[in-house]
Amino acid sequence: MPTTLEIITSDALEARHGFFTRKGGASSGIFAGLNCGTGSSDQTEIVAINRARVAEAMGVGPEALLTVHQVHSAKAVPVTGPLAIRPEADALVTDRPGVLLAVLTADCQPVLFADPKAKVVGAAHAGWRGAVDGVLEATIDAMEALGARRSNITAVIGPTISQAAYEVGPEFFDRFRAEDEASTRFFANAAGDRMLFDLPGYGLYRLRNAGVKEALWTGHCTYRDPARFYSFRRTTHAKEADYGRLISVIRL
Repeated sequence: MPTTLEIITSDALEARHGFFTRKGGASSGIFAGLNCGTGSSDQTEIVAINRARVAEAMGVGPEALLTVHQVHSAKAVPVTGPLAIRPEADALVTDRPGVLLAVLTADCQPVLFADPKAKVVGAAHAGWRGAVDGVLEATIDAMEALGARRSNITAVIGPTISQAAYEVGPEFFDRFRAEDEASTRFFANAAGDRMLFDLPGYGLYRLRNAGVKEALWTGHCTYRDPARFYSFRRTTHAKEADYGRLISVIRL
């Protein structure tokens, strides 16, 4: 099994970070590659090996790689070290060097944040529900509680599902329109009553409205590139039993 990891980075983020693709992992079968999802039905020992490879690539031990129990919430938690129990949340922030914040995704947005002046970083898992409910703003607020300033924060959205691959129904559109009429611009017409939703475009809109210094998307679509990315929606369309989870990390 190849061990060479593929790590997507952004020059805009002034902190050690990476959006890892599925390449270079120890998993096999439908999980082939770097599956880091403990919630998948992949072998626990293999997932641990994959996560240890990620930690090593970021210059820390496996115990420093921290994740939460993601529940599509708008909750962000500050962390100072190893978590005895993984809290139910969808974002983490820290001002402690050597703590590796990580989120898992398979179409949802992984968003990494950094304020290099205050030396505070954050990571968020932002699917459509979390984004609507405010997980991105909650992450910024939690960073400010540690001394960051939103005007100094850069946020980068990593590999996520693109608009061309994200078909939704009218009730989905109605939910967004009820929340914010301006968000209707992130929908395009598809066949019948179906629509195509621009998740990263919406994420950038929320981040920029929150007043961050800079907000970017790496431009990678998880659905369209099976060799590099896991995708929940692609797995569903293929009627596969399960899917792997990509990992995105950041540290001081």
